Amino acid sequence: MEKKKIKKIGILTSGGDAPGMNAAIRAAVRTCAHFGIEAVGILEGYDGLINGEFITMGPRDVKHIINQGGTILKSARSKEFRTEEGRKKATVQCKKNQIDALVTIGGDGTFTGAKVFFEEYGIPFIGVPGTIDNDIFGTDFTIGFDTANNTAVEAIDKIRDTATSHNRLFFVEVMGRDAGFIALNAGIASGALGIMIPEKKDSIDDLFELFEKAKRSGKTSNIIVVAEGDELGSVYDLAKVTKMKYPEYDIKVAVLGHIQRGGTPTCADRVLASRLGYGAILGLIHGKTNVMAGVQSNKLVYTKIEEAIKKHNEIDKELLELIEILSI
Repeated sequence: MEKKKIKKIGILTSGGDAPGMNAAIRAAVRTCAHFGIEAVGILEGYDGLINGEFITMGPRDVKHIINQGGTILKSARSKEFRTEEGRKKATVQCKKNQIDALVTIGGDGTFTGAKVFFEEYGIPFIGVPGTIDNDIFGTDFTIGFDTANNTAVEAIDKIRDTATSHNRLFFVEVMGRDAGFIALNAGIASGALGIMIPEKKDSIDDLFELFEKAKRSGKTSNIIVVAEGDELGSVYDLAKVTKMKYPEYDIKVAVLGHIQRGGTPTCADRVLASRLGYGAILGLIHGKTNVMAGVQSNKLVYTKIEEAIKKHNEIDKELLELIEILSI
């Protein structure tokens, strides 16, 4: 049932960019058009909301963007929006421009900002999970995760060629400051010897045991995939202690960095983003607010924003066992 007539919806992207954000923007704009709602793009995230950087968007304004990485609305982490004064300016802009509700595409920080804004000024919103880390609770996958995985796997496959040619050990760092989903999935898909992630409490001895096992099985080259937030240290730290233990090893380090955040989104990310952009608008039309749109078991769902922020997706223990078994 429709609880409130929504006439104009603002759409913004905030925080780190993720491949597929443009597909979500496109879906939100075209869903608005389908239901006779005016869509407004907000530039530069919450900074744009504060400064009134709005552009009216129709179906033709979002043509040919579904295949583009990044975000046409630009993104930023707004320090001013974290202040009462900043949020007061934002609500003035919403009232001045007759914006009835918001679609906020991003991660934890984006959702926290929207939640506080709703609690203070009552601006309805629905969050859309756009982050390559895949750590947002309430959805099986976040926008950008699949693309980031494919980018990482492609890079590791190329690294393996040189590792094999020279009998080298490579430590490959992937993104994931607080979550090891990319490292785990990319590690399995690329046939890595092992992974180092924040959720898995490894020790240096555990790492060395991997190398001993590899020697016993006759391996002459190896790849260890490391999440950037692993507690044992950076790839450079791990390479240094390993060289001290195994001076005969030819050890190299590769940091994949921000290439994982860019590039053409995969089919999976385009479809996911389209469903979530559509779901956010549909939810607002039917009176939902202070929730996040997600997909679980291939069904569109809505999760309370408090849960999406406070809880996190957990690493699949079966996958941890799988990488150990397949690395022999």
